Amino acid sequence: MTQNEKKTIIPLAARAALASVSMASFLLLLKAYAAWRTGSVSMLGSLADTALDLLASLVTLYGVKLAAEPADQEHRFGHGKAEALAALFQVALIAASAMAILWRAVQAFSGQEPAQEAGTGILVSVITIGATLVLLAYQRSVIRQTGSVAIVADNVHYQADVTLSGAVIVALVLDQYAGLKGADPVFGIGIGLWLAFGAFRASSQAIDMLMDREWPEEQRAAFLEVAAKQPGLRGIHDFRTRHAGTRDFAQFHMEVDPSLTVAAAHDLVEAMERTLHRAFPKTEVLIHLDPEGHVDTDDELMEADVTPHWFGKRI
Repeated sequence: MTQNEKKTIIPLAARAALASVSMASFLLLLKAYAAWRTGSVSMLGSLADTALDLLASLVTLYGVKLAAEPADQEHRFGHGKAEALAALFQVALIAASAMAILWRAVQAFSGQEPAQEAGTGILVSVITIGATLVLLAYQRSVIRQTGSVAIVADNVHYQADVTLSGAVIVALVLDQYAGLKGADPVFGIGIGLWLAFGAFRASSQAIDMLMDREWPEEQRAAFLEVAAKQPGLRGIHDFRTRHAGTRDFAQFHMEVDPSLTVAAAHDLVEAMERTLHRAFPKTEVLIHLDPEGHVDTDDELMEADVTPHWFGKRI
């Protein structure tokens, strides 16, 4: 990413993150009042989800700021994994909130007090849906311009908030107006389970990043297809990939004609780097040069030639 690209993308993403923080703060106060007035378990669950949205938005804001920082002497690959560490912290809070909501919902089954002032809860939920839809539209416009992964994740959080607010409205209508007294705690249990599932999903993604999980096969194949078209390439082996924050990393051994001079081989490597950067601008590529047919090691994890099956026909 060039400096001009950073100057354009980072401020846009930062403004979107600030908008998320402001919206979450507003909705948190609104829902706290509604939860206090109604005593609704489902509203309490929606309040907890908004609190987590606020935390996620703050982390997103920090992540966008951190993404603008270049690699330094102590972090040569950048600071991308800080995003995964922050995600695991969020997961712990999400899991704790889910357990608290489930416990409160179970307790509500034993009590006979229905939710109070359902109209307040419904009004707050309608306001929440309207305000959130405006934020989602703005985030999508920023995503189209920047492709920010952090804003994409934040957008998903707020899509869920629209669903939860709709569930609160249904729960309050059924509990207070339709006379189904168990509806509110049932919806509260559903929200708690949904939050727990979200925690599990977020934790698996964060762990994959921290453990340097390989790219999906489709992404690896797309990368190799571009690389294999480079003139002068004789093969690719030991192809390794990983993801960290908003950056991808790929490294491989590039085989060339053994009779080439060092300068000529170096030119081929630089041409390969330029080609891959144009096709995958968010990927940092590390290339080790090998003469064709060279075997580095008998390590079982080291892949043999991984160039596509049609590779030999295209040279």
